[in-house]
Amino acid sequence: MDRGRLETVRSRIVQSIQTLVDDASADGVVVAMSGGIDSTVTAALAVEALGADNVLGLALPCHKAERADARDARTIADGLGMEFTEIQLRPLLDAFKETVTSELESRIDDGDRPHERNCELGNVIARLRMCCAYYAANREHRLVLGTANRSELLLGYFTKYGDGAADAYPIGDLYKTEVRALAERIGIPRRIISKPPTAGFWADQTDAGELGAPYEKIDPLLRRLVDDDRSVTDAAAELDLDRETARAIAWLSAETEHKRTLPPTPGLDQLRTPL
Repeated sequence: MDRGRLETVRSRIVQSIQTLVDDASADGVVVAMSGGIDSTVTAALAVEALGADNVLGLALPCHKAERADARDARTIADGLGMEFTEIQLRPLLDAFKETVTSELESRIDDGDRPHERNCELGNVIARLRMCCAYYAANREHRLVLGTANRSELLLGYFTKYGDGAADAYPIGDLYKTEVRALAERIGIPRRIISKPPTAGFWADQTDAGELGAPYEKIDPLLRRLVDDDRSVTDAAAELDLDRETARAIAWLSAETEHKRTLPPTPGLDQLRTPL
């Protein structure tokens, strides 16, 4: 995006946040801050839209490896002048594992899927985080701003009813590479922008490793497949991308469609007799 387009995007997002809060007669917003680029950009734009006093940032670390990211989140929040609270979720996860996991533990051998259990517990952590965000929002009559971008949403790379639960996604129309461009434009620190994207489910986990390619390759492919309705074969050829990688990414988007739609009902409305 050029500077003019980035400023238009910035203005549109700021205005959408203002309208969201005004329409709901809310007193502000809550942003779960991971110390990464998406939550940092979301928080910065929320402060621009509503003022620092009306934005609450929550750092919700669960593992020791997340301490540095929580410190980054606090530093960003302090720089923006917004209220900030850090809550350690490890005791909640330990209680969950003791009371729930122990009762429902699968007897299936996960030896050939070493990260399966990590993903399941990672989803629990994501849902605990959103539970905390909504508790804070309910207590203070605020709304929850999600931090998912368009790349993540299209790939289903989020936890259903976890980080996928929110009252709005301010950056949800921007591909990850566009979020980076916007971050540079609004002055987000370079150390935040350059962090390797990760869901933080386990040590050394990265988005690129899980998705099979970096966003620099994923985003152009998604634009062609979703925005331009191109075939996988044509898009892969145009981008000089391995066809199997392209197919895997396209399949991931199709397989996770359920995450982007409301839960279905049986359609019994069709059987109702008009009064």
